[in-house]
Amino acid sequence: MAANATAGPRPKSRAKPDLASIAGLAVGLLGILGGLLLEGGKLKDVAQFTAAMIVLGGTSGAVLVSTPGRVVGGALRRFLGIFGGTSVPLGQLIDEVIGYAAKARKNGLVSLEQEADGIEDPFLRKALNMAVDGTDLQDIRKMLDLEIEMGEHYAEAEVKVFENAGGYAPTIGIIGAVLGLIQVMKNLTNIEGVGHGIAVAFVATVYGVALANLIFLPAAAKMKARIAAEALRKELIIEAVGGIVEGLNPKLLRLKLEVYAHQDTKKMKPQRERRSASEARVEA
Repeated sequence: MAANATAGPRPKSRAKPDLASIAGLAVGLLGILGGLLLEGGKLKDVAQFTAAMIVLGGTSGAVLVSTPGRVVGGALRRFLGIFGGTSVPLGQLIDEVIGYAAKARKNGLVSLEQEADGIEDPFLRKALNMAVDGTDLQDIRKMLDLEIEMGEHYAEAEVKVFENAGGYAPTIGIIGAVLGLIQVMKNLTNIEGVGHGIAVAFVATVYGVALANLIFLPAAAKMKARIAAEALRKELIIEAVGGIVEGLNPKLLRLKLEVYAHQDTKKMKPQRERRSASEARVEA
């Protein structure tokens, strides 16, 4: 029982929506449509199925031509992920690995074998299992660094899908506007309908620019931020496992890892002021 008590609490993944993404999209749409209504326009003025079909169809086609289908599928899944996902705060992750460090320092790395297999985080589970198996620390770092590098490579390819879509959409919108104007020019005899036809023709341009600047490009930026945060979390794990293998004092290891959680400084202050039970046992 005492051995198990030394390990820190294992964080659970918490599924929660990304309120910033949801609120940002809602505010953007409300701002555009609200401005239209305040100018005396009507929602039906921009509700043009043909314009939407031209822009969405044309942009999708351009993306599929320029990008492998496998990458497009991954990009769509990543896009859905910006509105939610699972996350473990870095401070909570630090608490967990410090518990493992305290137990390993007291009872040896082998004492973590059973716990390592039950770790929820696949990257941490892999790193700790390699350490328990006696893999050289330099080899652990090389293998995990390579995994981070390749993960970022594939993720950036998926982000590029939305960056490309953000470049194609406005141009496709212009094509849609020109097609609409062609139809207007064919019916100049109906003067009363010319103005209405021109207005309808330019809706495609609105769709293209709005999709690019409200959805595609912001989504790509959010994905890049998520990729950077994930890489930071994995680098923290590599440093933590390295400290465990080297037998670093858990108190010193915590100070080292807290550098990665500088954005959560206010949350980390109480952790600096108190010593965990595991660290106290080791020092005793």
